[in-house]
Amino acid sequence: MNSTRYGISMFISFEGIDCSGKSTQARLLVERLQQDGHKVLYVREPGNTALSEAIRALLLDKKNNDMTARTELLLFSASRAQLVENVLRPALDEGTILICDRYTDSTVAYQAFGRGLPLEDIEKCNAVATGGLLPVRTFYIDIPPDEAQRRAAETGKGAGDRIERAGKEFFTRVVDGYHYLAQTQPQRFIGIDGCRTIDDIAADIWSRVQELLLRSNSA
Repeated sequence: MNSTRYGISMFISFEGIDCSGKSTQARLLVERLQQDGHKVLYVREPGNTALSEAIRALLLDKKNNDMTARTELLLFSASRAQLVENVLRPALDEGTILICDRYTDSTVAYQAFGRGLPLEDIEKCNAVATGGLLPVRTFYIDIPPDEAQRRAAETGKGAGDRIERAGKEFFTRVVDGYHYLAQTQPQRFIGIDGCRTIDDIAADIWSRVQELLLRSNSA
């Protein structure tokens, strides 16, 4: 996080299980920052490059149910490496505020805790894929798996792609992974109660981002 001659350079990510509202909150933050005149780029993982989008299609395709956990890990890592090199680092160099919908914490929660791969392997893959690039803040929108299922049923979304169909026990482990991150990296990884109203959550996040902006402007 720093100020450049082009503007403020800052990297913020959003995390959470499906139907947590993380994407909604990420987009609301983008809109608020743009209203204040900041240069902002919204990206999602996996995706945002031609290669990353092709990998995303492979990862989410329900026909690929025989994909092993390690294959899944390596595909996510490959997509991330392409995104970091082609999109994230250039944007930060140009003084952009990056808002990323999922990043390395998803890999810890889903592939280590959800799939049961060794955490050490996950951390090594993340380090290689990112070259050490991490968000200054990660907002984790925290809801129980039961609430996520209720929301999915209410909206008619149901179990959609390959990962969304993994089941309640899987997502319970994923939430455990996110809680682990909140406990071990409290300075960066911020848990946000996702069972409140959209406006209340957005106001909470905005107040925290304002603190970061003030700090960056005074640096």
